[in-house]
Amino acid sequence: MAISFVLIFKTTNAQDPQFTQFYANPLYLNPALAGSNICPRVCINYRNQWPGISATYVTTSASIDKFIYKIKGGLGLLVTNDRAGQGTINSSTVSAMYAYQLKIRRNFTMNFGLEATYAQKVLDWNKLTFGDMIDNKHGFVYNTSEVPKALKREYADFDAGVMAFTKKFFVGFAAHHLTQPNEGFISESRLPLKITAHAGAVFPLKGAKGNVSISPNILYQRQGNFQQFDIGFYVRKSAIVGGLWYRSNDSFIALIGLLTGMFKCGYSYDITISKLTNATAGAHEFSVGLMFKCKKPRIKFRPDICPVF
Repeated sequence: MAISFVLIFKTTNAQDPQFTQFYANPLYLNPALAGSNICPRVCINYRNQWPGISATYVTTSASIDKFIYKIKGGLGLLVTNDRAGQGTINSSTVSAMYAYQLKIRRNFTMNFGLEATYAQKVLDWNKLTFGDMIDNKHGFVYNTSEVPKALKREYADFDAGVMAFTKKFFVGFAAHHLTQPNEGFISESRLPLKITAHAGAVFPLKGAKGNVSISPNILYQRQGNFQQFDIGFYVRKSAIVGGLWYRSNDSFIALIGLLTGMFKCGYSYDITISKLTNATAGAHEFSVGLMFKCKKPRIKFRPDICPVF
């Protein structure tokens, strides 16, 4: 008889991995942000969640996007990988997206994004343990009589998003997994629809020495029975960026970053405040971004206004 870890695949639905530095991973947050930097942009993100637990979660992503003037929109490519339970489950996705930019008024613009994804989820059968492998004296010493089930699942997925912004304010909405694809290994397990709403603003601080600004932000996500609410702010002074966040009933988050020329990087630490505080060792996240320069035609398109971290 399989242990409860295996039975999870029969009885529960999965949830998407998350990134604390969500604005440092714009294409993962909302497909409507593709091309929002106008010039080419490369983002690389790494997250190690709960390293104090042996079955930790390690998520990485890399993306590239650019605004294309001829089609009045941005194109983006996003690759992600998520390893759960020390690689027991390995999930990979490749996503392509397009975001059309519509200028409503001189100081008000909207982006409409669509995304198509190829996803693959692989189960490493050799890392599973079963009841018939246990010897009362010596522990796990026997081979299991369990027959391997389907070890790989492939499917297509589709997402959509919208973004509205002015010079100082921005608000966005995204819906991921519109078709709720089946990702179950043993029986049908639909990936729940994920709803994301995010908003914020950028305010220069007049009278402060140097280039100083503050950016308050909120994020709400709901997927199946899980929901999350983040609230916090970024403060930028010249090339230095800092931030403090609170995630509902889960953690406090501290962030420090550097922005200089075309290069940016950031580090954040999630301080767990739930009942798992002493066991998880929090979560570490790193981000690196490259924002290239490009020639712009006479026709002007205003880029999306959002914080860099």
